[in-house]
Amino acid sequence: MGRAAIDLEARAPKRFRSLVDLATLDDTALVSEFLAGEPRAFDAIVDRYQVRLLNFVYRIVGDRERAEDLVQEAFIRVHRHLGRFDRSKKFSTWVYTIASNLAKNELRNRSRNPLVLFSSITQGWDDEERPLEFEDPQARPDDEFRRKHVKEAVEQSVAKLPAHHREVFVLRELEGRSYEEIAEITHCNLGTVKSRLNRARSSFAEIVEPALR
Repeated sequence: MGRAAIDLEARAPKRFRSLVDLATLDDTALVSEFLAGEPRAFDAIVDRYQVRLLNFVYRIVGDRERAEDLVQEAFIRVHRHLGRFDRSKKFSTWVYTIASNLAKNELRNRSRNPLVLFSSITQGWDDEERPLEFEDPQARPDDEFRRKHVKEAVEQSVAKLPAHHREVFVLRELEGRSYEEIAEITHCNLGTVKSRLNRARSSFAEIVEPALR
């Protein structure tokens, strides 16, 4: 290749990958793409996690607008510190840890207890169960009143859980996070996570049961 050709190639604009293409990559690959100079990779990260983090933080702090602010702050911190992220670790755990810390700081600055919103509950608490779901696609129109009643009862019951119990409850039962991830997010050991979760489940069941009779 001649000198002129090399110079032309060096001056050629970088070809950015499309968001559709980037969306097919896993988290670690997206981080690598961003650090290599692909700005759209961070947009793909935001698209992937924005709704999930908003739901998570909202269930903890109970204020939609404040949750949106906290999630925006979480992404600012992710963007600022992405170069420090250990790519041998799980990216989602790191992101949830940042969001969790912001949510806990929010609670410390409040005088009122937050509400954690649910619209349905499951029977039992087996480790392999899927997280609690918000909508029942099989529900009939005449179930709407009952579902509204259940939602209100669950909201009130979860709001009564201590903050440290509520956090592990949300992470496990709604987010479907593993015990190991929850331990890393909450900075607790596995024994503490399991103990808090068992207590949260027991307390929740006792509180909500009379309202669902």
